Amino acid sequence: MARTLDTPLVARSQGTTDWPLRLVVFTGGAVSIGIELAASRLLAPFFGTSLFIWATLIGLVLIYLSVGYVVGGKLADRYPDANVLYGITAVAAFVTGLIPLISRPILAASITAFSAFSLGGFYGSLLGTVVLFAIPVTLLGCVSPYAIRLSVQTLAGAGNTAGSLYALSTVGSILGTFIPTFLLIPRIGTFRTFYLFAVVLLAVSAFGLITVPAPNRRRGLITASLVLLCVMLFVASFGASGFVRPVDNTHALVYQGESAYNFIQVVHSTDSGANELLLNEGHAIHSIYYPQEAATNQPLTRGPWDYFVLGPYFTPGARTTSVHDVCFIGLAAGTGARRMTQSFPDLQIDGVEIDPKIVEVGQKYFAMTEPNLHIIVEDGRYYLKATTKRYDVIAVDAYKQPYIPFQLTTKEFFTEARDHLNPNGTLIVNAGRSATDYRLVDVISQTMRAVYPHVFTIDTQNFTNTMVIGSTDPNASIADFTKNIEAESFVNPNSPVVAMGNTAIQSGKMQDRPPGPLVFTDDLAPVEDLVDRIILDYARKGS
Repeated sequence: MARTLDTPLVARSQGTTDWPLRLVVFTGGAVSIGIELAASRLLAPFFGTSLFIWATLIGLVLIYLSVGYVVGGKLADRYPDANVLYGITAVAAFVTGLIPLISRPILAASITAFSAFSLGGFYGSLLGTVVLFAIPVTLLGCVSPYAIRLSVQTLAGAGNTAGSLYALSTVGSILGTFIPTFLLIPRIGTFRTFYLFAVVLLAVSAFGLITVPAPNRRRGLITASLVLLCVMLFVASFGASGFVRPVDNTHALVYQGESAYNFIQVVHSTDSGANELLLNEGHAIHSIYYPQEAATNQPLTRGPWDYFVLGPYFTPGARTTSVHDVCFIGLAAGTGARRMTQSFPDLQIDGVEIDPKIVEVGQKYFAMTEPNLHIIVEDGRYYLKATTKRYDVIAVDAYKQPYIPFQLTTKEFFTEARDHLNPNGTLIVNAGRSATDYRLVDVISQTMRAVYPHVFTIDTQNFTNTMVIGSTDPNASIADFTKNIEAESFVNPNSPVVAMGNTAIQSGKMQDRPPGPLVFTDDLAPVEDLVDRIILDYARKGS
């Protein structure tokens, strides 16, 4: 007999209850995208959150899902049995719960590899970690085609059934996008988020097995799922504290936590006595503070934070009394703002920091409580677009090591910053480099030079950073910088401005940068590609 659109299919002969099936489709959609987001946070402390990392993660997850769709369809045709589907999701749940535990030795190996500049070991660790997601994500990819096979009763309703199940899975994915990002990870951490996903998916799987009609119920699978659920809860109770990224033997861990934006650590240096703020990979110090010293009398680090005070001094006749309003984009824990406060007597600072958790850490561990500091929790570029205020100095220190957000390196951004400067105002950008590779410094300098009549660079004494300074004053010069520092030395010879100014002059590493062909725009600003090439060349050449 020829099959018509109303001819019943055999899928329902294996005893499928509809709404538990829909529940597992919804949960599978939520967990699959939730794993991807939690995975990005799992990788962030070791590999960062660059475009490269996201592309790798998203690409592999899509591959895993594609394989799951094919495998799920074939299995569903061969074994149109709800027990098999619920068994698949139970295994996916269990492996999801193992990811944080299995990833520990691999992630620890990545620290050793990066410290030794073994790029092969570093990226090998990255690949090994991402491969961990292959099993659960591939298995979850099986869910939708399997559920469609079990739900379709007639050809006439096949399209409607498939559409409704894919819509349900997508709704689950939407919740799986927002709930981990805004609720779970910032409040309970990455590890507990993985465990919660695992427990929920395992509970739904066990419930599905229980609801299968008795003639087709697999008591063994039900028992196994319940046992796995208990094991998972047990493991979660002991492992939920997460992975504590180790610090070297010259530092003690003071604080560790996660936010929606960063993995945050505060460490205390047993050598210098300073608290240091580390973010994500931890290969750069973002703020530094000496608890044993008064907040207003912090020792000079001769790192980038100290050099921000020098920006205005290329303008003829500049003095400490010339600077009244400063905006910091990328406040972090406030080291640069503190140094500016120490240097200029009549100063108001707007500190823009996108991560509210870093603000809390700064206030608790870095004494970021200066009365002249107005903290704004906002994206830096958005803040400039929204505000009508003007400043004498705008300082940009928005690294997500080793990258600067591309939107803060473009001609359009530097133009917006210029439009928020007072006459003879200054823009200062902290740019990273290696000891010999100035490619990032060059492109930022040349892009700024397309907007500002003068762009100066100063290499920091400590750390491999260069301060790129754009002046709106057409008469600004290095000669005026020297004159201004000499004049300040007669008025206040012990000020940070004089100390850092003399350091910059004596180093001979100041330049007045000419225009150049390298100009980043909002349309084309391959910052991450450029930095990746710098890192690879450093690993290959050692400089």
